[in-house]
Amino acid sequence: MAKPAIVFVCAECGSETLKWQGQCPQCSQWNTLEQRTVARRPGAQAAVASPSTDLADLDTDLPRLETGMGELDRVLGGGLIPGSVTLLGGEPGIGKSTLLLQLANHAARVTPTLYLSAEESAAQIGVRARRLGVAGSHLRVVADTDLEAMMARAREQGVKLLIVDSIQTVQLASIGTAAGAITQLKECTAQLVRFAKSSGVSVVIVGHVTKDGAIAGPRVLEHLVDTVLYFESDASSRFRNVRATKNRFGSVGELAFFHMGEAGLREVRNPSAIFLARSGAPAPGSVVAVTRDGRRPLLVELQGLVDRMRFGSPRRVAQGLDAQRVAMLLAVMNRHAGVSLQEHDVFVNLVGGLEVTETACDLPVALALASSLADKPIAQDLVAFGEIGLTGELRPVAYGEERLREAAKLGFTTALIPKDNAPRAPIEGLRIREFTRLEDALKAALGGS
Repeated sequence: MAKPAIVFVCAECGSETLKWQGQCPQCSQWNTLEQRTVARRPGAQAAVASPSTDLADLDTDLPRLETGMGELDRVLGGGLIPGSVTLLGGEPGIGKSTLLLQLANHAARVTPTLYLSAEESAAQIGVRARRLGVAGSHLRVVADTDLEAMMARAREQGVKLLIVDSIQTVQLASIGTAAGAITQLKECTAQLVRFAKSSGVSVVIVGHVTKDGAIAGPRVLEHLVDTVLYFESDASSRFRNVRATKNRFGSVGELAFFHMGEAGLREVRNPSAIFLARSGAPAPGSVVAVTRDGRRPLLVELQGLVDRMRFGSPRRVAQGLDAQRVAMLLAVMNRHAGVSLQEHDVFVNLVGGLEVTETACDLPVALALASSLADKPIAQDLVAFGEIGLTGELRPVAYGEERLREAAKLGFTTALIPKDNAPRAPIEGLRIREFTRLEDALKAALGGS
């Protein structure tokens, strides 16, 4: 029998070394190396290579498993691909288990499904299912922490969808560490990936997150899986959104919106309504921007507040936008549009807690701040989008016509846009005003010219 080899594994980053050291050579943490025994394979045998296949001969028409929620299907690229592994992360209590229980209940009606929970007992899952109104007559549920036993059970039952809640609480008996350790996380995820690829079973994994919002464990977990979804929410909001940060079978950056209620999560088909809860009377500093998240145009209220500086240096605060870009826009407004805010505190906020990184909000930011400074409201039926260059020109943004059609669909009648974003054909019910310079757009919005 071959003598087992001894290696030392870092409990923080999972790196391996052949001798013990006080400090890990990879992550520089102290006293994190733990001894592990690795069995050597007796007599190295020639590996059997997998046969190669012409790319043109591969079957690319794989049927997707629908989740029962159109929003989630869109983020996934149309549904779950057979043999895919999806990692869902989010803060405690945000609704990860609720979402997956609803998904499993829908999938179990058309395909064998197994819900593995290592955090709750089967009875506790039943209590939650009754609260959510989930019948689950065809859904198989098991509470265990032994991953190998659960994969064997999934093979025996011919399962086509396996949900693991969560990866930090299951373990492999062959690895002598506690559940949640770096080595356990890597090996459990690798085992699930091999199981999914070899059997064609769709696997969905729940991942805990750290206080920084990243999925707990080494980053290799996100490299191993096919899709990474993050469950996000504002602390004071009833709404949740799921964002795809990695997707081998669809677009990255797609966003799905849900409403959390007593009966679980309900998809929001018109998320623009969330961000357009405006007051009845027009108010200075408020304008509707047409932004884009993933492939979906969104209309969101952008608010600006300008207040004369009381003491010290002027404040520049931006919620939902890049504060550095707001500072740049203030310099352009001062130099090329005659709007000086050097002696004013400036506050910019995107209503609803949405984070926007694209440049299409440049023109709405300038309009909101100029409106607040002049104390003149902007018409409530007006929307705007466009990028502002350093020389004061208005530059086009991508998917301009789609943004305009979304604004018209929601009842807006006027749009201020860059000239190069003009649509090829008129859009019914929408008056489009095109500009090449920032100062002309500001005069049109505030002066009515």
